[in-house]
Amino acid sequence: MKETFRYLAGTAGPSGYGSNSTADLVTDDTCRFDTSQLTAIVTGSTSGIGAETARVLAKKGIRVVIPARNLGKAFKVRERIMEESPNASIIILEIDMSSFASIRRFCSEFLSLGLPLNILVNNAGIFSQDLEFSEEKIEMTFAINYLGHYLLTELLLDKMVETATTSRVEGRIVSVSSVIHGWVKRDSFCFKDMLHPKRYNGTRAYAQSKLANILHVREIARQLKMRNARVTINAVHPGIVKTGIIRAHNSLLTDSIYFFASKLLKTVQQGAATTCYVALSPQIEGISSRYFADCNETSCSSLANNEYEARRLWRQTNALIHGPLKPQTIYDKGINCPMTKTCTSK
Repeated sequence: MKETFRYLAGTAGPSGYGSNSTADLVTDDTCRFDTSQLTAIVTGSTSGIGAETARVLAKKGIRVVIPARNLGKAFKVRERIMEESPNASIIILEIDMSSFASIRRFCSEFLSLGLPLNILVNNAGIFSQDLEFSEEKIEMTFAINYLGHYLLTELLLDKMVETATTSRVEGRIVSVSSVIHGWVKRDSFCFKDMLHPKRYNGTRAYAQSKLANILHVREIARQLKMRNARVTINAVHPGIVKTGIIRAHNSLLTDSIYFFASKLLKTVQQGAATTCYVALSPQIEGISSRYFADCNETSCSSLANNEYEARRLWRQTNALIHGPLKPQTIYDKGINCPMTKTCTSK
């Protein structure tokens, strides 16, 4: 109850910021170094929270790479950013986060530019009420929200470690999750069913993908610690913002609810605040494997905190992306679930 009142009132937490803080505000005093030497990649930056994150980082002088499936939207975002910040450095590269091949092409193209990589914001996400599949025959929500960012992070991680080592500036990975991850229970988190579910529920699929995001943060943080790398990775909950994902629930009922509950919703500027805070704040130097909301560290579900399960999910994902089995073969034959010893279709 106290947390609800704190959220409604916008009361600042230990960081000095709260639910009403904007991305511009939380980055006013977060310049730890010459930001003009930094490069950030922000997925999902052609709209919503991602576009606001890209705008604020560019305003701070950071070179921003916008990966985009729709290049027309990306160029419009760049135009808007440069109207405000004429000296901004914005690079647009094509990517389809649902396609492993496209992600590999993007990473190859980015690495060929010879740029440093200081910040990676895994922000792109979808919500779909209908069952759709990627070109790899994987359920689309899981493919984009989790698997695509798993592969993107893997392919760029060495570059981030190298940049942090040579520049002596800590690298930061920010993974956008959601409080809805807590809806997932252990017995319903089944790897092969998420790849190709027999029964589909859009809200459940979204929640599962956001849980997977946090588990991914846990495992990558562990691996980075073993490497003594100066790169941190954290998960954030941006709050409930009426972006494109929320509009996927569009109906008279939801529109009415959002109208009457408008005071509970965040603006896009407020929604991007936690991402920008975690990406730049000196307050969390060296902090990794944590979960943030309203620009303050907070707790997540016990399942999301389970490092053993995080490691199992990582191994299963690695086998899917790099192993000899194709997604459909895994679904047909069955594999051990990351959360249970055996897996049966629900």
